[in-house]
Order: sequence, then C-alpha cells, then structure tokens
Amino acid sequence: MAIGASTLEGLGMKRDAFSFADFNEPVHADTLAALFGGTYAGRRVLVTGHTGFKGSWLVLWLQSMGAQVFGLSLPASDALNHSVLLKLPVTEALIDLRDAAAVRAAVMSFQPEFVFHLAAQALVRRSYVTPSDTFDVNVMGLVNLLEAVRATPSVRVVVNATTDKCYVNVNTTRGYVEGDALGGHDPYSASKACAEIVSASYRSSFLGDDDGRGYAVALATARAGNVVGGGDWSADRLIPDLVRSAVSGKAVQIRYPQATRPWQHVLEPLAGYLLLGQRLAADPRACAEAWNFGPDESGQRSVGQVIADFSNHWHAVKFEIDTSTQWHEAGLLSLNCDKALERLGWWPVWDAATMLKRTAQWYQRQHDDGHLNSLADIHAYVIDARAANVAWCWDEASVAATATATASATVHARQLA
Repeated sequence: MAIGASTLEGLGMKRDAFSFADFNEPVHADTLAALFGGTYAGRRVLVTGHTGFKGSWLVLWLQSMGAQVFGLSLPASDALNHSVLLKLPVTEALIDLRDAAAVRAAVMSFQPEFVFHLAAQALVRRSYVTPSDTFDVNVMGLVNLLEAVRATPSVRVVVNATTDKCYVNVNTTRGYVEGDALGGHDPYSASKACAEIVSASYRSSFLGDDDGRGYAVALATARAGNVVGGGDWSADRLIPDLVRSAVSGKAVQIRYPQATRPWQHVLEPLAGYLLLGQRLAADPRACAEAWNFGPDESGQRSVGQVIADFSNHWHAVKFEIDTSTQWHEAGLLSLNCDKALERLGWWPVWDAATMLKRTAQWYQRQHDDGHLNSLADIHAYVIDARAANVAWCWDEASVAATATATASATVHARQLA
C-alpha cells in the first residue's frame, strides 16, 4: 500500500497540516551541513540538468550543505528560469548529453564523487512531437554519461532520476512497487523505462564491481511522482499553467481534470535522492537498485482537485475544460513507497495542503516583488522534517538507528494487522 497518514501515526511520526515553517526561522549553516550524516559537506557533486526545475533546487540545497557543485546541462531556457533567478555560482558545462565526447571531457574535468542525473526531455506531450529526440536524450544521453563515469575514477555514487511513469500502467488503484513491469505508452514513459534497463545493465556489467579504481560505483535509480514548487515554468505542466493564468487573466485549457497523479513538493524526492546518495556512499551494494519516492495519501489527487486547492491560494486562476481530442495520458497512477520507508527511513514531510500553500506563496511573492522563497522553503522543510524526526536530519548513527526502528515498527504493525 502507499504510505498513509495512519501508517505514519502508528509509527509515532508527525503528519498534520501544521508547519513549524510558518515561524520563518532560518536554519543554521552547521545544521544544514550536518544533514544526511554530513555526507555532502565539502564533497564534489555533479548535477546534470542543473538549469532545470528540479536540478536547480538540488543545486541550491547541496550548496547550502557546503557541497562543491558542478553542472552539466543545456543553457537555461529563459530569464524566469529558476537557476537564472537564483544566480548560484556553479562551475558548469552547457552542453548536450548527446555529445558523448563533450560529456566525457566535462565529467573528467569535474572529477565528481557523486553524480545526480536529472537531465532529460521530461515532457510527455513533447515526446509525442519529438519521439526520436526524446529517446536519444533520455536513453543514449544516459549511456554517454555512464561511459563518462566509467572513465572518471573519482566517481563513487550515481543516482539516476527516472519517473513514476516508467511502469506498465494498468490503471490500478494499487500503488506500483519497484518490482512491477517496466513499460510506457507514450515515448517519454517508454524512454524512462529504457533508462531503467540501461542503468541495471551498467550496474551489473560494469559498475557493480571494482573496475580498477579501488571500489565499485554504486548506481541506483529513483522514481518520483509529479513534483511542484516554485520556479517551474515548463509548458504543459499544471502549476505553471495555473500561474500563467493568474498573472495574465486568461483561462488555461485543462485536458484531463479527472486524471489522478501522485503530487509532491519538489523537496520530497530530492530528500530521497540525497538520502539514497548517502546510503550508497556508505555501502555501495546495499541500496544499488530502484526506489520509489512518492507522496502520502493526501498527495494522491486528481487534476481537478489540485486546481481547486491551488485556486484557494490564488483566486485569479481561471480555467476551461479542453474537450478536443488529446494524446493518450494515463488516467490513474500511484506509487507504493513502503520500500523507501522500511529500508531508508524516508517518508514525505509535507502534506498536500502545505505543498500547495508554499508553492502558491513562492509564485505570488516572485510575481509581486521578485523575491525568491527557495532557500526559505528549504529551511522550512528542514525544520518540519526535524520536528517529524525524519532520519536524514540527524547524524549518521541516528540515521541508521531511526531507519532500523522504522523498519521494525512497520513489520510489527503489519503483523498486528
């Protein structure tokens, strides 16, 4: 089953709509550096797709923890791009993943210890228009990156972010688990299923054993649901379209109001990626596999519900139902994240109400006076995570103890059930 409020409450974990972040107290730099057992402070980390929505948030969080971050991506798309607005000092290579020689040269130049691969053609509707490019970027771009990793002895950990859409979708109410069949109706989903297979092949064929560098490279994949948060301006994504409607006064066209998705704030899966990177560094074999990172039950919402909730925070939103013929999109999709709960000690921090409230506030503040709430949102998220006793907030010993206790309590709860 998916992680629910009742499951978390049974384990003594905080799950309510109250947010300590409302006090707007900053988190001390030492506290940030100690997150994830202090794994990233002073470490060399490469983020591909660092100019994208999720990548820019990851760079900000890593830098706030004291990591030396490098970026590999296409140039930022426009002046409102989150990475452009943040103006973070990043040593970067603005290149195409499909250029194997350039990717290899960049990675070897950076000499990273950790690689978080987020670069992708990530839009479903665009994949119908440019299927060849989608497969080329999402599959062969990954191959080029992994070949560069093989040529770079400094790399110890690779986390490849794929998607919840990599599963064969049978429109079931049961959340998909990591062992379910891979597939994909649209080219984007299929390309990410291919990326999962490529990752597994490289792990078993090349990276899972010492290739002469003195240690194995730990490679895992992370499958997350729909993410929201400030700074996303992508076309054909719900929240950016709603923001554009609120600002312009024009109604946004909604294609599938009944479609249900796992919605979560962007910081939720990023916390999962960072926790996974920490565990892979500590034990390259223990966690080098696929992982789901999705919301609790409150985040499992239809498009229509998200629109209504977001509109409560920004009343200027207007929308119309588009009844014209559309490309196929899955009607129902959910993730089962029990594995991450039991083995990593990861669970969502913000419920759907908090997620949408803080997202709306980010866009409203940026629109009103140009201020970015990004770092404040990270601080707020960390404060609430610490209040919820989330494992990655504490030192390495506490992380291990909390994860073990969480797994034991979950097993016990199921036995009682």
